[in-house]
Amino acid sequence: MLDLPVTTAKLESSKKVFVKSYGCQMNVYDSARMVDSLASSGFEETADIRDADLVVLNTCHIREKASEKIFSELGKIRILKQERALEGKNTTIAVAGCVAQAEGGEIIRRQKAVDLVVGPQSYHHLPELVARARRNPGVIETDFPVEQKFDFLPAASREKTRARGISAFVTIQEGCDKFCSFCVVPYTRGAETSRSPGQVLAEIRNLAAAGVREISLLGQNVNAYHGEAENGSIVGLAELIALVAKVPGIVRVRYTTSHPNDMADDLIESHRSEPALMPFLHLPVQSGSDRILAAMNRKHRSADYLALIARIKNVRPDIALSSDFIVGFPGETEENFRETLALIEQVGFASTYSFKYSTRPGTPGADLDNQVDEATKHDRLKRLQSLVEAQRMQFNQSMRGQKMEVLLERRGRYAGQIVGKSPYMQPVQVDADVSFIGQVVQVEIVDISTNSLFGRIFGHSADSGRSAN
Repeated sequence: MLDLPVTTAKLESSKKVFVKSYGCQMNVYDSARMVDSLASSGFEETADIRDADLVVLNTCHIREKASEKIFSELGKIRILKQERALEGKNTTIAVAGCVAQAEGGEIIRRQKAVDLVVGPQSYHHLPELVARARRNPGVIETDFPVEQKFDFLPAASREKTRARGISAFVTIQEGCDKFCSFCVVPYTRGAETSRSPGQVLAEIRNLAAAGVREISLLGQNVNAYHGEAENGSIVGLAELIALVAKVPGIVRVRYTTSHPNDMADDLIESHRSEPALMPFLHLPVQSGSDRILAAMNRKHRSADYLALIARIKNVRPDIALSSDFIVGFPGETEENFRETLALIEQVGFASTYSFKYSTRPGTPGADLDNQVDEATKHDRLKRLQSLVEAQRMQFNQSMRGQKMEVLLERRGRYAGQIVGKSPYMQPVQVDADVSFIGQVVQVEIVDISTNSLFGRIFGHSADSGRSAN
């Protein structure tokens, strides 16, 4: 366990840090908070790795061959470190995130150019850890601290928040107690913990004051959120969403990622009763086969998932759904796979994430017999992705001629073009002045491309002029 002073160690001023994020949205949030914490030590963020005195790879262990991809990247950074050394410049390399937690000292053993390995629960100590690694390379910090890191992380400056855009991620929950047999999250992020609602709301008020209009609440199992209020009561996700929606300046709220077993009645009802909660839900099912779901330790059946979807659609008929799928889980037969395709056809998804199963050392799935061969996994993934892509395009095409509220977020590729986001997470491009950025406007969709909607503004929503400042 790292024993560090409360005060932050100061490093030299005018140093540059480059952070590269892999994987989930929570890693994007974590990377931003790393940059914020390093500011106290004189580090400024740079988008050019060649200028960086500190390089941080914030890693994810979910994707296939995640570790090998990181080591390949480290090999390139090692060369950059050597080149900078010839110029008299010092470069510190840090590996953070879930691969760091899972691999620990193996990272430094395999790539000696790495100076620091830090797990996702310890990055609030990053300034002190970097200072130690610069004096004595080879620092490893992958313990699970007793204290919550969110209690020690500084708020981002208003300037930094504005530069990051008008939509922001806020982590409210970490870890998972489900222990799905394919997943490393319980081992890399630990048990389920929730931030207090007061702490979450304080962060969101700071974001709103800097111009943020949309908040995405994040968690490995976000709908298991159970934050303790100051009076000792437990606040669930539905109640937290209602509180977030009341923050002046916040006009849209989203949450991800959810587990089907934690979709409480009040959370489902929120999709009808809370106007700020967007009609888009990412609800991973992983497989349509009860046999495979049991082997995955998902603790629900396909019929349970379908019944849940029916309840949600009854409350919010216009809701769009997204999900995760794993093909080729050990023992999956062609019949099992077809059951997954049948579930997809029955639900109809606006978007999905799908992957071939790959073993994760230390998880129960890695030791299962009947591993599916790579060619079969590749074929099944191709067939599944063909089906879900057809559904995605059908959903997008259904938007043609519709009128919807769009939150305008940033300049487009061309002069006079602004890009926004539909309630269903689709990019929407309109011709508008930059003064419209940050406003919710009424848009009629007039054309569709592979990945975007194109529309024309014909009016403003009731709260489009509402200011966060």
